[in-house]
Amino acid sequence: MTHDMSTDEGLMATGHWVEDSRPMGVGLMMPIGEGSAFGDTPHFNDIVEMAEVARDIGVDALWFADHFTMGSPEDELRGVWEAFTLMAGVAARVPEVKIGALVACTGYRNPGVIAKMTETIDDISDGRFILGLGAGWHQPEYDQFGMPFDYRVTRFEEAIRIIHPLLRKGEATSEGRFFSANGAVNQPRGPRAAGAPILIGSSGDRMLGIIADYADAWNTVWHKDAEAVKPLMEQVDAACIAAGRDPATLVRTAGGNIAMEGYLGRRPNPIEGDDEHKAEVIAGFRDVGMKHFVAGLDPTTPQSIEAFGHVLERLDS
Repeated sequence: MTHDMSTDEGLMATGHWVEDSRPMGVGLMMPIGEGSAFGDTPHFNDIVEMAEVARDIGVDALWFADHFTMGSPEDELRGVWEAFTLMAGVAARVPEVKIGALVACTGYRNPGVIAKMTETIDDISDGRFILGLGAGWHQPEYDQFGMPFDYRVTRFEEAIRIIHPLLRKGEATSEGRFFSANGAVNQPRGPRAAGAPILIGSSGDRMLGIIADYADAWNTVWHKDAEAVKPLMEQVDAACIAAGRDPATLVRTAGGNIAMEGYLGRRPNPIEGDDEHKAEVIAGFRDVGMKHFVAGLDPTTPQSIEAFGHVLERLDS
């Protein structure tokens, strides 16, 4: 890969994350596919209803996975609604809560398209969007749609070298093996001069180096115990130091599954127990330095989300 390093000047992430309403924000993983923790297939009106309940109980952010399908043709193939379209619709219908991708796959789209969609949803939401990115992992999706599954980290790095300056400066020039931009522009601009924050989810050594260079936030999922994230955070710190970045400038986020009444077994290895115990376990992530926690409720319905409000009350107390 060849790259014009002059375009990297000033591109180091400098903290575009918007603070949550509590010391450690709490987000909700939204069910958007067949066979999800919703039970049946959630349709748009179902998703909007769940988003409204989540907002009303004090959830800080709504998170959406990015897939074509889950499972495999040989096993159980389950369809998934398109993430960016859903996020735009929910952003327009449900104010006062952040909207984020957890995480969008750079292998599915040209990086310029990702930047343009990000800017547009950020405008629709009046600055509430978070662009979560990842290199992809679910090979059956790639095979179904004829997309290359090789060199995923290289493709990701080339994509982020274009997405990041398009969001931060509104223009990008970068020449790569798989993705290139030649004076590409990102116009018009949304409500934030430096664009939406970028979250990257990964724990591989090479990806951690990319995170240190370009991300505002790092994500790790799914964990039942905060102790499990401590060694990962040490690796993140080391990657930041190697990149010449203060580790404190990188926001840390984590996620965990939570068994609610009527547990369906569709979100594995959940945090169990009464509301007090669940709040204590979630608080443990706050205590080790996480700034945001993504809750994957099973089941995820308007009723279970409302019940999760009692856990938030205990967490906040």
